[in-house]
Amino acid sequence: MAVFEVRSWHRGPCVVVRAAGELDMAVAPRLDAEIGRALDLAECPCLVLDLTEVPFCDSVGLGVLVSALTRVRDAHGRLILVVRPGMVARLLTITNLDRYFETRGSLREALAAA
Repeated sequence: MAVFEVRSWHRGPCVVVRAAGELDMAVAPRLDAEIGRALDLAECPCLVLDLTEVPFCDSVGLGVLVSALTRVRDAHGRLILVVRPGMVARLLTITNLDRYFETRGSLREALAAA
C-alpha cells in the first residue's frame, strides 16, 4: 500500500498544503481536513495546493479539490493548484475544470503569482 502524506505551512500571505501519494477515496478525507484547517487560519485565504507529487487522483479526490475551490471562493480568497504535466493535469483538462482552477507548474511560480 502506498503512503499518502499531507502537510501544510505558511509562506508569506499564503498557506501551502502539499500532498504526496495517490489521492483516492481512502485518503481524500485527510487532505480535505488539512485544507479545512488551512482555511480556518485566515479570513481571506490564499491557499496554494501543491499536487506535484500526486501521481493519481480519483473522483473522490477531485471532489475534494472542487470543494476547496468553493470554500476559498466563498471566503473571497484565492486557490492556486500546483500541478505538473501528468494524470492530475489531464484529469482537470478532460473534466473542463482547468477553466475554473488557477494552476502553476511549480511552487515557486504559485507563490510568485500570489
